[in-house]
This record gives sequence, C-alpha cells and structure tokens, in this order.
Amino acid sequence: MNVLYFGTYDRSSPRNTQVISCLEAAGVTVSERHRQVWGRSNWSLGLRQLARVAAAERGLARERELEQQADVVVVGYPGHFDMPAARRVARGRPIVFNPLVSLHDTLVGDRGRFRRGTPAAAVLRHADRAAFRRADLVVADTAAHAAFFQEAFELPDERLAVVFVGAEDRLFRPGWQPERPFYALFVGKLIPLHGLETILEAARLAPEVPFRVVGSGQLEGMLGGRPENVQWVPWVEYELLPAEYQAAGCALGIFGTGAKAARVIPNKAFQALACRCPLVTADTPGARELLTDGVDALLVPPGDPEALAQAVRRLAGDAALAEGLAAGGRATYEARASEAVLGAQWRALLEQVAAAR
Repeated sequence: MNVLYFGTYDRSSPRNTQVISCLEAAGVTVSERHRQVWGRSNWSLGLRQLARVAAAERGLARERELEQQADVVVVGYPGHFDMPAARRVARGRPIVFNPLVSLHDTLVGDRGRFRRGTPAAAVLRHADRAAFRRADLVVADTAAHAAFFQEAFELPDERLAVVFVGAEDRLFRPGWQPERPFYALFVGKLIPLHGLETILEAARLAPEVPFRVVGSGQLEGMLGGRPENVQWVPWVEYELLPAEYQAAGCALGIFGTGAKAARVIPNKAFQALACRCPLVTADTPGARELLTDGVDALLVPPGDPEALAQAVRRLAGDAALAEGLAAGGRATYEARASEAVLGAQWRALLEQVAAAR
C-alpha cells in the first residue's frame, strides 16, 4: 500500500513522526509532500504567517502528480488549511485527516491565544469546519475526542475512527533505572491543558520531593516563583527524551481542568509507558480509555494538587508500587499502543477507506 503524507504539518510533532513510523513498520510505503509552516514556536495568525500559509498551499497544489501513485492521501497535523490543496492533488483518491486537535478549541478555548468573536477566531472556526467536513475519514486520538469532533462538525459515524497517539518505538524503549534521590518529571509545552499550576502547588505541598520540569511555552512565567524543589529545563532535544523518562522516579501527565484536557491522552503519557516509567496523570474520560488506576498508572482528580502530591509521595516511598506500575504501564503499552498495534490499526483504516472509493 502507498500513502502520500501531505501538507504544512509540523514535522517535529510526535503525532506525525509516530504515524509515519508505525505505517512504515506495518509495510506501508510512505511518501511525503511537505512545506514547513508550523513548528514549536510559530503558532500565529499574523499577516506574515498567513502569507507563508498561502504560499505553501500554492506550492503544494502545483505538484499534481501523486508520488508512487498513492492509494490514499493523509493530511498531517496541523493540516487544517491544507484540505483544498489536498483535494486538488488527490484527484478523487480518498483523503484521511489526522488533525489531533480542533484549532479553534485549542487556540481559542484552551490556550486563550485569540479571543472569541475576533477575526482570528473566525478564521480558525472556518478552517476547522472546512477541513473536518471535507475529509473522507477523520482519525482522532481518543474516543472522547472523536465524540467532540462528531458533535462540533456534524460528522457521520462512518467518517470517524480512533487510533491512539503512541510513541516511536525506535526511541522510547524500556530502560527505567531511576536515579536517587527520587524525582518527579514533567515534559511538555507549558500550556493550560497541562495544569502547570497544579504541578507547582503539588511541589509546594511535598517540599521533600524534587520535581523536574522540562519545557517552555505560554505559562513559563509561572516558573519565576517556583518552589526550591522544582528544577526547570526550558528545552531538551527530542532524541534525548527517553533518557529523561528512564532516570526519573515517575513521570507526570496532564492535570488541567478544561474540557479539552478531559478528552486527550498526551504524548508524554505514551512515552513514559513505553520507557517503563511509572506514570501519574489526571483521572479523565480520555485517560480511562487506556489506563486503570493502580494497575498501569496512578490517576488523580484534575486540578487537585493535594492528590498529586500524595501520589508522588506514595511512589517515592514505595519501590514495590513503582515497580508494579512500571511493569503494568509497559504491558498496557505493548498491548494497546505499540507501533505494531497502532500500525496495524492505521493500515486497516487506510485499506478500508481506499477500498470504499
């Protein structure tokens, strides 16, 4: 099977790198047609960025031949502006959209980067609706997220599917050998979804436990007054992340209280499970699709620093519990989120949508 992975997608995003990796592991030939627009620090909708998007779309649309006669075109994340160009290039072949998020929900509802009712918010809402409704199949990362997409964009059941995010097996492997003293690790963008304020308050409540925060972003100003037991590292190269998980006493997921936080399972959760690192994350409908409290993770109420502090203390003081969660988390990953599992799911979906055309 041949797939064209298409668009202005963020090439550094694990949602794209992992999908391409697991497709190739499943025997799918993947070609890329890509124009770099989006990245880690350029999520803006100013005139300059919109001009870059327009130029990229013109370039993508001009290349009319499909590499290796692709059976399916997959529009990568964030490809919400790419659908018209994808339609012209596909010439009747099916288009699968791998959105990860709604742009309006993320940048207006969750991060508050743009206010509701502004021209930028209207652009995002239009881009969302056009992209989701023009795709032959939308692949969401959780069932909770799929239900949100279905309601928001009025999609029929047959145009929605779910495949977990997972992690890249070439990098994220078992190797957990925690350093002493124990410390709790958070990796990720510092955005409202992740509940940084809950993590910092938990650190204040458990001053005897070191915390390590790796990441930068919208809320990094909060770290200016961080507790003394919180170390902050603004950036670690992606290739070095496995070593971070393997050395930590436990990994922290997300703890935000917003609607989006309840629907998603973040990259960091899959990466921790893959590395056999004990995971603590919020108890949400999204998390419950994969995780069981006390079996493969510790689940705590969202936005509850006392519960988070207690969970971290439990792991710091109970090596048997930590080892049990490490083993259980890796077993869950192998059974439900490894590249072998997700690659087979992706291939089956693409074969199905290709056959339907």
